[in-house]
Amino acid sequence: MAIGAPAALRQNVPVPIPVILDVDTGVDDALALLFAASHPELDLVAVSCVAGNASLPLVVDNTLRVLHAVGADHVPVAAGAQRPLIEPARDAGHVHGGDGLAGIQLPPAERAAEPEVAVEFLRRTILAHPEPVTLVTLAPQTNIALLLRTYPEVTENIARVVFMGGAAGAGNATAVAEFNVWHDPEAAAIVLDSGVPLYMYGLDVFERVSVPQEVALELVASADPVSSLVGQLVNHRIRDRDGAESVYLGHIGDAGAVCSIVAPDALRTEHLPVRVELAGYGRGQTIVDRRQFPGEDLFHGLADGWVDVEVALEIDDERIANLFLDTVTKRR
Repeated sequence: MAIGAPAALRQNVPVPIPVILDVDTGVDDALALLFAASHPELDLVAVSCVAGNASLPLVVDNTLRVLHAVGADHVPVAAGAQRPLIEPARDAGHVHGGDGLAGIQLPPAERAAEPEVAVEFLRRTILAHPEPVTLVTLAPQTNIALLLRTYPEVTENIARVVFMGGAAGAGNATAVAEFNVWHDPEAAAIVLDSGVPLYMYGLDVFERVSVPQEVALELVASADPVSSLVGQLVNHRIRDRDGAESVYLGHIGDAGAVCSIVAPDALRTEHLPVRVELAGYGRGQTIVDRRQFPGEDLFHGLADGWVDVEVALEIDDERIANLFLDTVTKRR
């Protein structure tokens, strides 16, 4: 080892992975931001915001407040697309509350978002970084699609795109489509077609990781403000079809996608062909081809449009939940 090697290498400490998060900050994006800003093996370089769980102004404000709460005011935040590429904007107020943060009151951040729009900000930030960044999309992929179509040269400095979206099984926005992809399927299709290495953290694993209710309630009562915030976010309940409050779920949601970067061996993945359906009731569905043998479509020239994606299919949910809790609440 050279005498002038960085201290982290001399001490055999992992060099932090540079990540940029693209968010539509609702409850679970907030949990993901807290984790990304707290884990020593991640370098949260920047955050871009897009409409999704809430309107863009609310998403930006929520993002700034969450980063302020965790002492990450140094992380720049940029505002991006206010609506999908084609469809009108839709929010998820029935899940995240009218303000996107389930009514949880956080002190305002004493700063504003960057003056640049997200596409310009992302281009400058990615190209200026000394090493390839991991782009983590936890929202509809409108910002990322616009970036890749406007400035395709950024792909040279993107290690991969980790996206929370899609499903190999059932959906949630519709019976077959997951919300982030359903919200802007054209954007998701553009990102899939970009040639960047892709990792899909979909509903198949998203819905598996949760925090026990007794732990969440303990966190709510904690004197540590970040731990209390985590408890309130995890303890949030969504409404069922009849408008009644649902049972406790305790999902960490989007945060699991960020955890997977730190603990990739906690998930079982496969490289599989994936495509996004753009028409009919299936619009927004990520079709994941898990066949062992070729089908009639392959024999008759009807199999265009598939992209190789590393798809997360199984997860050690207890390990990921503990990783999340140990990081954001400093449990030891």
